[in-house]
Amino acid sequence: MPYSQFSIEKVKQDFHLKTIEGSRFFPDLIEEISPSPKLSAILEDIPWAIAVDTEKARSEVIINPVLLEVRRSLNSQISVFSGEEFNVDVSVGLNGVCDFLISRSPEQLTVEAPAIVVVEAKKSDLKSGLGQCIAEMVAVQRFNQAKEQPIRTIYGCVTSGTQWRFLKLEEQTLTIDLTDYPLPPVEQILSLLVWMVKDG
Repeated sequence: MPYSQFSIEKVKQDFHLKTIEGSRFFPDLIEEISPSPKLSAILEDIPWAIAVDTEKARSEVIINPVLLEVRRSLNSQISVFSGEEFNVDVSVGLNGVCDFLISRSPEQLTVEAPAIVVVEAKKSDLKSGLGQCIAEMVAVQRFNQAKEQPIRTIYGCVTSGTQWRFLKLEEQTLTIDLTDYPLPPVEQILSLLVWMVKDG
């Protein structure tokens, strides 16, 4: 059963997760990251992505360029994967393709531990992607443990490109920030993503 088959209820039940809803888990003060001229130029096409309104268009024009900007701002010391097959434990349904996956390893040919952030792209309804994103976060947690590089916190995000919703997994406790952070402005999203990868 691939990640996409998980609902919020099923993933919580299958993996015994305790959920905290509504809590902002970001610190009040985060270093602001400004977009490069390259990213600013790409994001001029946001109206086109909104008009076409497919998950693919939003991923290509908004989400992937933002994630690659995070990689550039961290001097390519992290890796960003797009559409990567990430089969961790088929027996419990932790298999399938992640829309986007960020690792703290700079290696780009294969996913290396520790992975830190999963990003699930959705055309509009962010809630519909939460179960899938949470399942991918559990998979990342288990992947890091299997590679003997466990880290305390795994982050997730469900996004349409213009709205971003963030999640955090620590052991069995899942926190869902019910704020939908808008893009534009891109500075806030870049700053939150960089904080998650670097300091979270």
